[in-house]
Amino acid sequence: MPLPSVAQFVVTAAQMRQIESRVFAAGMPVAALMEKVAGRITQRLQQLPIYRSRMRVGVLVGPGHNGGDALVVARELHFSGCPVQIWQPLARLKELTQAHATYCQSLGIPFSSAVSSLFDCDLLIDGLFGFGLEREIEGELAIALAQLNQQNIPVVSIDLPSGLHTDTGAVLGGAIRADHTFCLGLWKQGLLQDAALEWTGQTELIEFDLPLADIQAIAGEGTVRRITPAVALAHLPLTRSPTAHKYTVGHALLVCGSQQYVGAALLAGLGARASGVGMLTIAVPASIKPWLSDRLPEALIVGCPETSSGAIASLPLDLDTYDAIACGPGLTRDAVPMMQQVLASAQTLILDADGLNVLAQLGTTATLQSRTAPTVLTPHLGEFRRLFPALSESLSCRVTAVRNAASQTGAIVVLKGARTAIADAQTVWINPDSSPALARGGSGDVLTGLTGGLLAQAIAAQQPVTPLEVVKSAVWWHAQAGIRAAATRTVLGVDPATLASALIPAIASPHPATTRL
Repeated sequence: MPLPSVAQFVVTAAQMRQIESRVFAAGMPVAALMEKVAGRITQRLQQLPIYRSRMRVGVLVGPGHNGGDALVVARELHFSGCPVQIWQPLARLKELTQAHATYCQSLGIPFSSAVSSLFDCDLLIDGLFGFGLEREIEGELAIALAQLNQQNIPVVSIDLPSGLHTDTGAVLGGAIRADHTFCLGLWKQGLLQDAALEWTGQTELIEFDLPLADIQAIAGEGTVRRITPAVALAHLPLTRSPTAHKYTVGHALLVCGSQQYVGAALLAGLGARASGVGMLTIAVPASIKPWLSDRLPEALIVGCPETSSGAIASLPLDLDTYDAIACGPGLTRDAVPMMQQVLASAQTLILDADGLNVLAQLGTTATLQSRTAPTVLTPHLGEFRRLFPALSESLSCRVTAVRNAASQTGAIVVLKGARTAIADAQTVWINPDSSPALARGGSGDVLTGLTGGLLAQAIAAQQPVTPLEVVKSAVWWHAQAGIRAAATRTVLGVDPATLASALIPAIASPHPATTRL
């Protein structure tokens, strides 16, 4: 098995401290590493579209090594001809940081403790606080950061915007709002949490050659990972045997729709169609079968008995004949007896929407622990709270919440959001890229169908991949389709049907965002 790339690893503040301690204990001088890191920051900074030669640069310097990095960047920009102004709001600095401050002063770079000294700058470099900040920013410093945020000056933050919690991404009292964030060495968990996204701007990793052995020793199995394109594409069924036929590439069953929510069945079907699954059966209330047959002629549409409200009452099917079952979009909560039938099956099962709501009524943990086959849950925040009311408080850290939910139930839990988190009992994976274009009713139905189709193919082909690997590929692919469609249609123009039609182009001819680390 190939070694994971550095770009996959996601670390907490405690893990990053441990990794750095191993590197320093092995003999790497702290001063040498600071020079290396700051040199790479400076080089990348000068490649940004917002950078121009001889622009006025303000540098925010804090007391720790993040401030030291910023001072080395300030020195290099000074030597390149940029007028540099340093803002040092806190008097006491660590020894190495103080040495760099002393040298910058000897070069004639002006220092000030007044935040107004930065107001006429063209660019700000934020080096106040790096990873590990835990105390609230308050008082005059919080006021100063708020004033900087009002100046409309582009900000580049070193490691993460000052004021954000490294692990949760939450704002600690006050924070600087960055346009770009250069995360150093390894991805910090907080940068991949929804709470941080309004503060980070565009994020990218600045690697500085941390030994993989040290990374794996501290952040090895059972921790948090970031889905990269290589990881996602490795588990998509992009190649087939030349002798493949429809019965060898999976049979997926979708159970969805009602008289109230007719379109959900179509959207889930469109997602499954794009997955490339060999056979697709869709179970719907009998009254909407003709409508759906006209729109998905390749699918076998099964009309089911209905409740008085137009929900599916029962499934006239042998569920053992399907490789995977995706259930939930548009069912309504009247489909309880049918849901009990599905939950009792021995097939791999994906539950979404009203499938989740009915599961919550039946008792999430007790119901799922009785299942022998893999189960995938795909809740948004509201559904997660209904499924796991005791875990609602842990949602301040989505990684913790989704890990606990997976541990309790034995299911794969997909907590949807701007940075979707996916967990089984061992590992959490975070999808690092998405688009607000997906904030449309029905987008999740497309994901449900896509996931069901991909799982059916993997099971039918007896591929040596786990359901988790398939699910994280589906989540990544779905997000990339949203990014691609928004690039041409804007975030306003990506309705769920358009999203489904963008799935194949997203991997057949990747958008530049698809190929980023």
